[in-house]
Amino acid sequence: MTDSKAEIRPLAATSSRTRSIAFCALSIAIMAVSAWVTVPLGPIPFTLQMFAVTFAILVLTPRQAIAAIAGYLALGAIGVPVFSGMRGGIGVLMGPTGGFLWGYLIGVSVAAFLLSVFRSKGVDNFAISMLCGIVFTTIAYACGWFQYMFVAGVGPIESLLVTVAPFIVVDLAKIAAATIAARMVIRAIPAR
Repeated sequence: MTDSKAEIRPLAATSSRTRSIAFCALSIAIMAVSAWVTVPLGPIPFTLQMFAVTFAILVLTPRQAIAAIAGYLALGAIGVPVFSGMRGGIGVLMGPTGGFLWGYLIGVSVAAFLLSVFRSKGVDNFAISMLCGIVFTTIAYACGWFQYMFVAGVGPIESLLVTVAPFIVVDLAKIAAATIAARMVIRAIPAR
């Protein structure tokens, strides 16, 4: 009897790891496809990335969310065309809009941690999910604003007008849509 229990534990652990890897890989794919959906608007296009990354933060565990965004950035850095406009390479990360991508990693880490704190206290509602999406987006904006200002050699106000102002309303809508979709998915998928 003890042998069968010993056999079940590694199988359950393997199943859990496999599920986690599958969720991370699927999230990376969703992020890549969402980056390809672009509407040009000056030097920074509208994409669906804020939706995809917010969705990942809300659906995945903090560790999975961080692994997914790190994997996405690593694929892009080595040249796989996963960034907006089907671009890839370290040049994109170091270019004028690369700050948003670095900001995704920092923002996901902070927002996922914040969400896990709320969830550990039994607080998990629409407003908390929206708050975490807004925290993530604010950090991405700050990093994108700073790198654009530095690389493009423009002032803080000009950078703000190019990198943040045109996107606020649309990104709030993306956060709300991601929150609705994530909450539906969480209810549909059996507990981890």
